[in-house]
Amino acid sequence: MKVLIIGAHGKVGHLLTGELQSNNIEFVAGLRNQEQIDAYQANNMETQFIDLNASLDDIGNSIKESGADVIVFSAGAGGAGYDITMEIDLDGAIKTMIAAEAIGIKRYVMVSSIFSDDRSKWEASGIRPYMIAKHYADEHLRGSNLDYTIIHPGTLTNDDSIGKIEVLDPEKGGSIPRIDVAKSIATIITNPNTIKKEYSIISGDVDIDSAFK
Repeated sequence: MKVLIIGAHGKVGHLLTGELQSNNIEFVAGLRNQEQIDAYQANNMETQFIDLNASLDDIGNSIKESGADVIVFSAGAGGAGYDITMEIDLDGAIKTMIAAEAIGIKRYVMVSSIFSDDRSKWEASGIRPYMIAKHYADEHLRGSNLDYTIIHPGTLTNDDSIGKIEVLDPEKGGSIPRIDVAKSIATIITNPNTIKKEYSIISGDVDIDSAFK
């Protein structure tokens, strides 16, 4: 197994590199510029340039060059504006799905958001464009032939790991440390029982290692 983390320089993506290292899972850090690549290589991490604004062919070539057989999509525009959110969180995500299918990569883990499927909560979230992008990217993924898992974390915090989560009804909200999202992704990657499933998660009382069934 070799995992390509698309968005490895993001907060969750960066934490995921540490979790995969701790679990001895081979990975490639997918990064968008040379400065990031140099920094990760200085820490002995394998890297792959990937530009989500590039053409479908270029994105496909980047994914193929990585040698990965699992993709984790954790990239995002980070609230930089409606246009770039649509380009990265929606179109960029879908281009990676199309490329993965063309290359023959089956396993794909999407980091989405809680309430991305509940339009009634989009406006109050304060990140409506992001929710729209996630909703339609998730919809495309569900209709693909990929062995996907979609994780819908609650409000993200920078708190220390609790190590315990609640897999909950999508109607309920809550928060979760980014590090526990990363730990959850690392667990999902190696668990075939999570294929074609979705999980809304917040901090809770269940050990992450046993939460996903």
